[in-house]
Amino acid sequence: MPWSNQTGGGGPWKGGGNNGGPWGSGNNGGPWGGGQNRGGGGSPPDLEELLKRTQDRMKNVLPGGGGGGLGFAGIMIVIGIGVIGWLLTGLYVVDEREVGVELVLGKVADQTPPGLNYNWPYPIGEVYKPQVELQRETTVGVEESITSSGGVRARDIPEESLMLTGDENIVDVGFKVLWRIKSTREGISDYLFNIQEPAGTVKAVAESAMREVVGESNIDSILTENRVAIQNDVVTLMQTTLDSYRAGIEIAEVQMQRVDPPAQVIDAFRDVQAARADQERIRNEAEAYANRIVPEARGESARVLEAANAYKDQTIAEATGESQRFTKIYEQYEKAPDVTRERMYLETLEKVLGVTNKIIIDSNSSGTGVLPFLPLNDLNGRGSTAPSARTGGN
Repeated sequence: MPWSNQTGGGGPWKGGGNNGGPWGSGNNGGPWGGGQNRGGGGSPPDLEELLKRTQDRMKNVLPGGGGGGLGFAGIMIVIGIGVIGWLLTGLYVVDEREVGVELVLGKVADQTPPGLNYNWPYPIGEVYKPQVELQRETTVGVEESITSSGGVRARDIPEESLMLTGDENIVDVGFKVLWRIKSTREGISDYLFNIQEPAGTVKAVAESAMREVVGESNIDSILTENRVAIQNDVVTLMQTTLDSYRAGIEIAEVQMQRVDPPAQVIDAFRDVQAARADQERIRNEAEAYANRIVPEARGESARVLEAANAYKDQTIAEATGESQRFTKIYEQYEKAPDVTRERMYLETLEKVLGVTNKIIIDSNSSGTGVLPFLPLNDLNGRGSTAPSARTGGN
C-alpha cells in the first residue's frame, strides 16, 4: 500500500472501529481523530500527525508516490507544462474588420492585422480588438426600436429634440450621426484609452453641436431649404470638438430625419409652408413664361427689323433703277424724239394688250371682218400664258 502509516482496517486514516469513517477511530469519530464532537472533553488535534497524513496523500496522488517522492525532474516537468500552457494563452485571432492592439505592461506595444497573432499572456500582456471598419449609428431626439413584425418604430424624445432657433422659435429636430473609429494608429489608441463611453460621447457632442447650429439659424431656413448646410456645419463642429478631446472618432455624416415645429403649432406652420411652396411654384412658372416669351419677342422684333431693312434696300434699289432707266430713255429721246416716242407707245401697248382679251377685226375683209382665232398655245398643251385682249381696229 502507498500509505506508510496505515494499520488495521480503519481505512486510510489511523485506527478502525465501528463507524470509524475517514477521520479516525472510535464511534462517529470527527476529523481530528477521536470523540463524538469537537468540543467538550475531546483532545486538541495533533498537527504533526495531520501534516504527515497530508504528505502521504500527496505521495499517492503525484507520480512516483510509492517510490519515495516526486523528485526534482518531476517538479520541473510539471512547472514546464504549466509555463507552456500559460504561454499558449497569448495566442489570439483578429477578425477581418478588426485591428489588434497589443499592450505590454500597460503600454501600447504594437497593432496587428487580421489573422492569428501572439502577445504576452495576462497579466504581462493584454489585447484589445476594436472594429475599425464598422460604421456606427447614433440617434438624437428619436429612439428607434424593432417591432415584433421586424419593422422599426421611432419614439420622440422631447428633451433631446426640442431646440431654440436664432429667431426665438422652437423646432423639433431628430437626426442620426454616422461615425467610425479613425484608422490611424494614434486614432485607435485615442479611441481605446481617452474616452470611456464612445457612443455616449458622440451623442452628447452631436446634441450640443446641433443646438449651436440651430441657435444661429432662422426657423424658415431650417424647415425649408437650408438643411444640407446645417448638416455640414454640424459635421464640422462635431469633428472639431472630438478632435479636441482626442477621441479617435471620425464623423462620416449627419442625417436630419425629422424637422418639424412643436406639435401644438404644427398645423399653422404647415399652412405657412404650403403657402411658401405655392409662392415658389408661381414664381417658377412666371420665370419659365418670361424665359419663353422674351426670346420669342426678341426674335419677332429682329424679324420685323430685318424685313424693314430688306424693304428699304429693295425700294432704294428700284428707285435707283427707275431713275437710271429714265435717264437713259431721256438721253435717247434727245437724240431721236420721234423714234423714242414711237417705241414707248408700242411698249406701252404691248404691256396693256398683253394681259387683256383681244378680238382682231380686219376692216378690209368682207363680212363681219372678225378674224378667226386659233389658240396655238392651248393646242400645243403649254397653256396660255396670258388671256386674250379684246381690241378693235379700223
